[in-house]
Amino acid sequence: MSKEDSKSREQFSSKIGVIAAAAGSAIGLGNIWKFPYEAGKNGGAAFIVVYLVAILMIGLPIMISEFVIGRKARANAVGSFKKLAPKTKWHFTGVMGVVSSFMILSFYGVVAGWTLEYVFLGFQNAFKEQTPQDLKATFDAFSTSPSRPLFWQFLFMALTAWIVAAGVKKGIERISKILMPVLLLIIAILCIRSLSLGENIDPTTGQVIGSSMDGLRFLFQPDFSKINANVILSAVGHAFFTLSLGMGTIITYGSYVNKKNNISKTAFQVTFLDTLIALLSGIAIFPAVFYFNVEPDKGPGLVFTILPSIFQQIVGGYFFTLAFFMLLALAALTSSISLLEVAVSYFSEQLKVERKKATLYTALAITLIGVACSLSLGPWSSFTVLGYNIFGIMEYASANVLLPLGGLLIALFIGWFFPRNDFYDELSNSGTLKLASFRLFFFAVKYLAPIAILIIFLYSAGFLKPLLKYLNILL
Repeated sequence: MSKEDSKSREQFSSKIGVIAAAAGSAIGLGNIWKFPYEAGKNGGAAFIVVYLVAILMIGLPIMISEFVIGRKARANAVGSFKKLAPKTKWHFTGVMGVVSSFMILSFYGVVAGWTLEYVFLGFQNAFKEQTPQDLKATFDAFSTSPSRPLFWQFLFMALTAWIVAAGVKKGIERISKILMPVLLLIIAILCIRSLSLGENIDPTTGQVIGSSMDGLRFLFQPDFSKINANVILSAVGHAFFTLSLGMGTIITYGSYVNKKNNISKTAFQVTFLDTLIALLSGIAIFPAVFYFNVEPDKGPGLVFTILPSIFQQIVGGYFFTLAFFMLLALAALTSSISLLEVAVSYFSEQLKVERKKATLYTALAITLIGVACSLSLGPWSSFTVLGYNIFGIMEYASANVLLPLGGLLIALFIGWFFPRNDFYDELSNSGTLKLASFRLFFFAVKYLAPIAILIIFLYSAGFLKPLLKYLNILL
């Protein structure tokens, strides 16, 4: 990219725009669906304590590193490494990010389409008087259908493409400024309603069936005896993935950040918002789960087969259910925008394709792969590779291979290749900002993050599982 291109390149117009867009990228279905599920199956508060430590020690340093790479280079994920490390192979780190975002959005768009279906069903009050078994049958019939999921997937991807095609300021920043406050408002309402449930008393026996306060205790009263190697690795892994690291989104968004912006402060604010939404999701879900004495470790089915049944038993359940699935849909949209932008910025800048055309072509290609992902859950379910259907291949390859490797390479690039003085200069805005904890931060990037990410990768690949028995005994 030439200096002229760099100067004319779009930027976020305000600090609020940067935070809203980057937080929107990080805040997705993982916060509202996967975080409660992970906390539920890994001991609640004990998992959260480890998760928060991992966020500070690993997630935040890697996020700041990605912001530095993007803003310093003023280019897309691939172009940034080409500019900062010319005549080297480091640009393959950016290529991995583009491929990751492409693959993730292919199956993410399918799941996001499911949320639109459930918003539609919520408007119709279709969950009324349905048992968890009824809801499971409904979900299974829908997700394996050859046509209905595709309709919602196409609609969701069209909406995502429309926003990205409008550009950084008029599209991504503008919609993020609208969606993030709405998302926070909805989740606040859900939390208040969930906490107001109190005790559930059996009218026949007078015995307490469950209490919403038990849900809070589950989330915030840690039992450290529940911490084992699996819990630690799950918490560290989720902390890394929930922040959208290693997939090129933060590098891409960082390239649109003004040089006067305090990127370390911005990264902290984004991380705080991402963690806050995850915790609020737990507050919105677990008090209701414990009120009805439902086991908290129901896993992925909690959202689509358990929660609608629970919500319908609450006064105002119609609005509670509708608000929850609208929250899921909005969170999915803010993340999908950033995923599509990674690929679009690459094609428009590196291959010189006009932005709207790049958006159209990229969205169509991703949607077509998404069609295969969706059909692999139904008509094409018999086609598998090493036991994985197409949906599973995309999910496993991106989450367990490309993202950990991408994050590891970013940490190694900043910690061992990129000049330390240049890193400090970019973080301090050419010395105008004081960085009291720079040494500690750089130590985390250079040593702690690479080691932690490497352990996560080895664990995800199955190499560490034989050792877990011995580690669990020690813990």
